[in-house]
Amino acid sequence: MIRAAELIQRKRDGEQLDPGELRELVLGYVRGEVPDYQIAAFCMAVYFRGLSPAETFALTEAMIASGERIDLHAAIGRPVVDKHSTGGVGDKTSLAVGPIVAACGVPFGKMSGRGLGHTGGTLDKLESIPGFRVELSPDEFVAQVRDVGLAIIGQTANLVPADKLLYGLRDVTATVDNVSLIASSIMSKKIAAGADAIVLDVKVGDGAFMKTLDDARALAEVMLELGERAGRRVVCVLTDMDQPLGSAVGNALEIRETIATLRGEGPDDFNELVADAAAHLLTLSDLGVDEREARARARTAIRDGSALQMYERWIAAQGGNPAEDALPTAGVVRHVTAPQDGFVQSLGAIAIGTAALRLGAGRQTKDDVIDHAVGVRCLKKRGDAVASGEAIAEVHARDDRSADEAVDRVLAAYTFDTEAPPRRPIVLETLG
Repeated sequence: MIRAAELIQRKRDGEQLDPGELRELVLGYVRGEVPDYQIAAFCMAVYFRGLSPAETFALTEAMIASGERIDLHAAIGRPVVDKHSTGGVGDKTSLAVGPIVAACGVPFGKMSGRGLGHTGGTLDKLESIPGFRVELSPDEFVAQVRDVGLAIIGQTANLVPADKLLYGLRDVTATVDNVSLIASSIMSKKIAAGADAIVLDVKVGDGAFMKTLDDARALAEVMLELGERAGRRVVCVLTDMDQPLGSAVGNALEIRETIATLRGEGPDDFNELVADAAAHLLTLSDLGVDEREARARARTAIRDGSALQMYERWIAAQGGNPAEDALPTAGVVRHVTAPQDGFVQSLGAIAIGTAALRLGAGRQTKDDVIDHAVGVRCLKKRGDAVASGEAIAEVHARDDRSADEAVDRVLAAYTFDTEAPPRRPIVLETLG
């Protein structure tokens, strides 16, 4: 018999629960034996009292045990790598990193999610590619990682079902913002999906969930410990999300920027982050290379065209048309111009993400339909010099009315000054 009320009371009073009790509570909830209101009360108790490292790992293991697990290592016969981001604006990093790493001979397998609000979802970006299938069965997923070297798919319904149920409750009970609950949510899915080595990109700043470097570091440290306890090799990079990543914000626009980056023509900040993440994954793999050699191999994969060839092979394997001209285009493209001479002092990530959202590039509710063609291209970013009347951004819209509204929103996201701000690197800190 599940003693849910007793466990809630003990956690409320600051006691530590043992792994068996947490497993009993989580699995009982998934089976329908523990009602929503008791789990909501438990989440609130955790929010105020926290979880110890042992409890956080026990919760993570219980969530993994609620569904199926994929053993990629056993199926492929060698380590498989994965990358996860905590979400941001213009973050298409996995779409470029995956082909680079796979072109270097390291299998890359990832299960991704959809966007909600101002943050974009990897699956939504991929679905802007005509014909691309994000829903593969676990067997299809494993086979593609084995045969192609790369697969990115939607999370299967049977993978960590406890997380989906718990997150839905946390979202409506103001208990999302807890490091242990966030870490167990992320790491339960990463561990269950079967990768041996994982790079975790923890975003910091205006457009991120974690607003300060201290908060991001705390989350990263918990996830690193969970990975270590589960026998995974993990590196966390804390990265700047005070402004959008790269230039493109919007699904097809971000795919185009991914292709440009794989040709060696991407924006500087995006190139820097892609190179960093790819190097970490190659270093964590079974290639036996150090970070310097890993960076050299990643650069070579872009320079010799093998990364772009891998991208095209991957997209075709999942039913998509990899040709850039097959991507949808918006009916209206409008320039946003600088109101003065000077330098871009700041470019608000949330403001740009919200402008793209209002254009139709994202969802305000889970049921919203996405327009894959629309979005924003930020031609000038923090520290760039501008002249009055110069184009600083492009709005890609479905009609004139939404374009006009977006132009105003995008311009409001920019601030200008007569002096350039201090340079801030995209990678703020590395742990692990």
